[in-house]
Amino acid sequence: MKLSGKVAIVTGAASGIGRASAMLFAEEGAKVVVADIDAQRGEETVATIAAQGHEAVFAQADVAKEADVARMVEDTVARWGRIDVLFNNAGVVLVKPLEEMTEAEWDRVMSINVKAAFLAIKHVVPHMRRSGGGAILNTGSIGSLVGQLHTPVYIASKGAIALLTKSLALDYGRDRIRVNCICPGITDTPMLREHLGHGAEGEARIRARLSRVPTGEILKPEDIARAALYLVSDDSAGVTGVLHVVDGGMLAAAEYDVPLA
Repeated sequence: MKLSGKVAIVTGAASGIGRASAMLFAEEGAKVVVADIDAQRGEETVATIAAQGHEAVFAQADVAKEADVARMVEDTVARWGRIDVLFNNAGVVLVKPLEEMTEAEWDRVMSINVKAAFLAIKHVVPHMRRSGGGAILNTGSIGSLVGQLHTPVYIASKGAIALLTKSLALDYGRDRIRVNCICPGITDTPMLREHLGHGAEGEARIRARLSRVPTGEILKPEDIARAALYLVSDDSAGVTGVLHVVDGGMLAAAEYDVPLA
């Protein structure tokens, strides 16, 4: 198993990519902290992991609040003695033109998508350093590399997390702490559905977007989880400071628009 004996914290693990990753990390031998603000769905993730014979606990946390993050980290170390993997996956999206956005809306997206990673890394790194190293993974987006219509604060936050990743890979490299960023493309998560809508109208928008994807397929959270596993396991030893794109080839072309059959 790729994470045998490891302890992992996964934020935003109540649904989507975080849930799929927490389940896969546990399957691969890690003891997993399922961190989320949503207690009901977070506990459901833990119950699913436990039913499969693996070990996990739920940590209810607003990852944009330092007190919550500090408590989550200290509780993890008190329970299991170490932290080997931190997956900063919690995130939100806002579809709104900049001139219509409130200061509070801007701050909320930046707090959850960027500040939360800062807080978690700040509190986890001392424990990783004491135990001889670790792996930190941040969730970016294809929007970490290119712009996107009508989501300026989201794209700004994902650009920030990309360069934060690169900078911290330099700062912590000699501590044997690797820092990488996974950049998903069009993935079937609750956040995507929130962005593009539900029902027939939402499906039509998704199909229109998939016309720009060479594989023509929407990614599943499990597709991203498998890439995340690679980046936090010893399979990627020596890999740090990278933006790992999983997008079905969407960013491979400047021009590609082939409607789905």
